[in-house]
Amino acid sequence: MSERLPGFEESTFEHDGYARQVFRAGSGPAVIVIHEVPGITPNVAAFAQRVVDRGYSVRLPSLFGTPNKAASFGYILKSITGACVAKEFTSMALDRTSPVIGWLRTLAAEAHAECGGPGVGAVGMCFTGGFALGMMVDERMLAPVLSQPSLPFPFGKLRKAALAISDADLETVKQRAANGACVLGMRFTNDPVVPAARFETLRRELGDQFIAVEIDSSKGNAHGIPKAAHSVLTEHFVDSPGHPTTLALDRVLSFFDEQLHV
Repeated sequence: MSERLPGFEESTFEHDGYARQVFRAGSGPAVIVIHEVPGITPNVAAFAQRVVDRGYSVRLPSLFGTPNKAASFGYILKSITGACVAKEFTSMALDRTSPVIGWLRTLAAEAHAECGGPGVGAVGMCFTGGFALGMMVDERMLAPVLSQPSLPFPFGKLRKAALAISDADLETVKQRAANGACVLGMRFTNDPVVPAARFETLRRELGDQFIAVEIDSSKGNAHGIPKAAHSVLTEHFVDSPGHPTTLALDRVLSFFDEQLHV
């Protein structure tokens, strides 16, 4: 077991010249949990454990940051600055798929070969929120979840509506949706980093195959969700029956059940 992330085994996965630490736990169909900025925080690890407890084999790659280190302003700033200049990630381009997604597709393919089942799932968060969409180019990706997909950073009207995926990859995703594949997306309604226009693009391109979970974070909302709420499954998650974030978690887990169990 890993000393850095208790309950998970730690290994190294290498592809295309990049070697990264991957934490794994559980059994059943594979789900790739792609952490947000600043890294695999305790809250990200807690979400991954919930997926394990549901009956899935989780792969949790460390793309940046320090595993199990709690989020702080300084840590977030350092991680996002590093990620924005790294060539594996595309943070501003309108129609480019981040190179790291090829690495993630290969990780998912290996996990599927090892774990079996009809396919794999993935959930990206924040900076990585749209990565599961790019992973859909591989037909083994059956349960992609986009939690507060923040790229490209929404500077200007075009970027607010963009999906951070190449035109060719988007066409493949649209074809898969036309053939029945589904995509689940989540956001807080007042989150400026994930504009409503981005979800409108997903609705337009994927039609009824895009399942949107949009949580009211407007002023005076019934659940007291702060205006600045951003991370649906982690930092702003409230583990309380009937709370919108708990219902969102339940929807993610049931989505995995629907897509990944025969």
